[in-house]
Amino acid sequence: MLIDLYIKDGTKNGQVEVSDDVFAVEPNEHAMHTAVVVYLAHQRQGTAKTKVRDEVRGGGKKPWRQKGRGTARAGSTRSPIWVHGGTIHGPKPRDYDLKMTKKMSRLAKRSALSVRAAENNVILVDDFKLDTIKTKLMAEVLKNLNVAGEKVLILLPENNPELYLAARNIPKVAVREAAMITTYDILNYKKLLLFKSAVESLQNACIN
Repeated sequence: MLIDLYIKDGTKNGQVEVSDDVFAVEPNEHAMHTAVVVYLAHQRQGTAKTKVRDEVRGGGKKPWRQKGRGTARAGSTRSPIWVHGGTIHGPKPRDYDLKMTKKMSRLAKRSALSVRAAENNVILVDDFKLDTIKTKLMAEVLKNLNVAGEKVLILLPENNPELYLAARNIPKVAVREAAMITTYDILNYKKLLLFKSAVESLQNACIN
């Protein structure tokens, strides 16, 4: 399929042919859903922990005698019904890790990219550099490409500290290396601003 190519001032500069196997497949909703669930699960630390009664410091002495006081029986001040006592059924450290095959992961990426392409939300831009590392200059580029104010994911062929610094303070804008893209990133951002030189690495990441 063909996608329009723009330069940073918003002028159309021809078209670029991209792989139908990446940008024009039948979206697999199950694969995309699984990829998002796995991604979000991997963001969880699983380190939440509370203490049960035998882990709370103190409480070894019986607070009062068993009978004769007219009060309820008590064997420890660290009982869960006491203030400063242990916790009943509190969280314990656990591993939230989920597995997903590489084949399904690549299918999810292709499906997500095809969804964005079908929505005309993949904007292909000719590679550019900023004269200086200025947020204002990057904001002007986004405005010229009619994506200002949108959730935009800028996909680069490789790590570019200058563009990252120029874009990091713009609300709802993120910068990623195309080869490191995830299905969650694609679905989380409405617009994909794809550098021309990043097309090949993006397609390789989704196929190989």
